[in-house]
Amino acid sequence: MKAKEFQVVSRQKIRLKEFDPGSTGSFKRKEDAAEKLAGDIAKLAELQDVLYAQDSHALLIIIQAMDAAGKDGVVKHVMSGVNPQGCQVYSFKAPSAEELDHDYLWRCMQRMPERGRIGIFNRSYYEEVLIVKVHPELLEKQHLPPEARATDVWKSRYEEINTFERYLVRNGIHILKFFLNVSRKEQKKRFLERLEQPEKNWKFSPEDLKTRADWDKYMQAYEDMLNHTSTDWAPWHVIPADHKWFTRVAVADIITKKLKSLDLKYPVLSKERRQDLVKAKAVLLNEKGS
Repeated sequence: MKAKEFQVVSRQKIRLKEFDPGSTGSFKRKEDAAEKLAGDIAKLAELQDVLYAQDSHALLIIIQAMDAAGKDGVVKHVMSGVNPQGCQVYSFKAPSAEELDHDYLWRCMQRMPERGRIGIFNRSYYEEVLIVKVHPELLEKQHLPPEARATDVWKSRYEEINTFERYLVRNGIHILKFFLNVSRKEQKKRFLERLEQPEKNWKFSPEDLKTRADWDKYMQAYEDMLNHTSTDWAPWHVIPADHKWFTRVAVADIITKKLKSLDLKYPVLSKERRQDLVKAKAVLLNEKGS
């Protein structure tokens, strides 16, 4: 699988309609993808262990999508093998009153992964150029000063986000961004499943239909976001999401390859530290009664 086939190249304008939500790449069978996913999950667990031990890099994974695209399933399956101690998942809902009294990046800044850890944002600061762009009346709640409203808000936010992410990468927080590209037809099918299957009723909200009614506006907002914020240091990947099994194997493949590219290694102990270990081993072996 080639990660490049899903990547939005920086400064190269794309149209979302050029991406097929139903694609399964080179996989013809779900079973073949399952084998690949299992291998990547195992490899991801190994790489995360080294990432945690080295304690110099961090990985931030951002997942954006329309409702029912499979964000939760991606997190659940792809990260199923990692040590919870080295992975943090945050789901961002509507901002609180406290969060609205800060700049729009503030609440996500509080949740950045520490060195040695993988952080996953289920939705993120990108909501500020998605839902807020589709519903600009939400800007009224953000207490922006007049001079901020007098400029092109969206152009400013694209530039601010790009600069912010470059700062993170320069400080060792690497970024992978995934847009799970589900079709309107498949979303309808999944909504109906949630309505018809009692065990899935809890997943459905009347707000989902309001968002669906603005589908075209959201697609335009996503397209603008992809075109303005896919950079060399923090690229977007448009992942086909009509087949959940393929979405998961594609995301796992990209994450695994990214971690491999960091050339992670376990820490090398100093001569003095190794001598301490030899002494500690000798003490343990010479203990009596145990």
